Amino acid sequence: MKISRLCLLAASLTAAFMLTACDDKKATPAAAGSTPAAKTYSIGVVQLVEHKALDAANKGFVDALKTRGFEEGKNVKFDFQNAQADQSNLRNIAQRFVSNKVDLIGAIATPAAQTMANATRTIPIVATAVTDFEIAKLVKSNDKPGANVTGSSDMAPIGDLADLIIKIYPNTKNVGTIYSSSEINSERQVGIFKDEAKKRGLNVREATVSSVNDIQQAAQSLVGKVDVLYSPTDNTIASAVPALIKITEPAKLPVFAGEGGMVKSGATAAIAVDYYELGKIAGDMAADILEGKAKPESMPIRFQKDFKTLFNETSVKNLDLKIPADVSHEIVK
Repeated sequence: MKISRLCLLAASLTAAFMLTACDDKKATPAAAGSTPAAKTYSIGVVQLVEHKALDAANKGFVDALKTRGFEEGKNVKFDFQNAQADQSNLRNIAQRFVSNKVDLIGAIATPAAQTMANATRTIPIVATAVTDFEIAKLVKSNDKPGANVTGSSDMAPIGDLADLIIKIYPNTKNVGTIYSSSEINSERQVGIFKDEAKKRGLNVREATVSSVNDIQQAAQSLVGKVDVLYSPTDNTIASAVPALIKITEPAKLPVFAGEGGMVKSGATAAIAVDYYELGKIAGDMAADILEGKAKPESMPIRFQKDFKTLFNETSVKNLDLKIPADVSHEIVK
């Protein structure tokens, strides 16, 4: 009898131990699952070409995301790509981003945004350094994008720039424009400039380029025929401003540009878009999307409100330019 009781007690203790052990094993995964790992976001960033304006927009985009808590090495993995102004490179980069199923694409410059938009209708795309999203057929309208693309526009105050030209050179009659015939953003700006010039009694002569190799010949074709030169925020020209200045400087031909990076590279003056701030605007929009606060289709295109008038120090001296006292400006080197 004692042996039977002892056996029964031993069996009960063994069963209790096994049950407890099983419960402990079941509890372990639950405990681990109570603190899930934070999501790491994959963001593809594509830049059309390397020049001061687009570099600044790229930095502003990343800095704004970091300020909002999206930081490389913590919860973001960036895939930075530069297409070197090559359309086939853009297509390959777009396919790379789509295949890798990135969470968001940052597209810098109009051709980059267009290629990304053609590659995906589902991945959110936040573009910057795009002059007119609607004209570029990236959105249904700038107020209501209606698809997976939104961002910040680099449209400059072109009418104000025409006024600046007349204020500094009141005897101006003929203005030359130089831009890439393949950039829809440049065509849009030149079209606006021509309208503004006509209102002010100015004649416009156009010279277009298809690559940086055409810049000097195009500029030379305008020398002696125009009083000043205007170049919009054109990526081809912006990437090779020194080549343009090699023609205009000896000819004493002032160059008015669409953005500040071109002035820093040698153009005479600009009422400038701040591309770093423009990139920050886009970065904030991207953060809103990643946080689930907004969707691209309902996010209106945003525009920069404040602009600076910049003059290049070397060009001012070369042209013996007298800047009117009532023109608020900055001198850059």
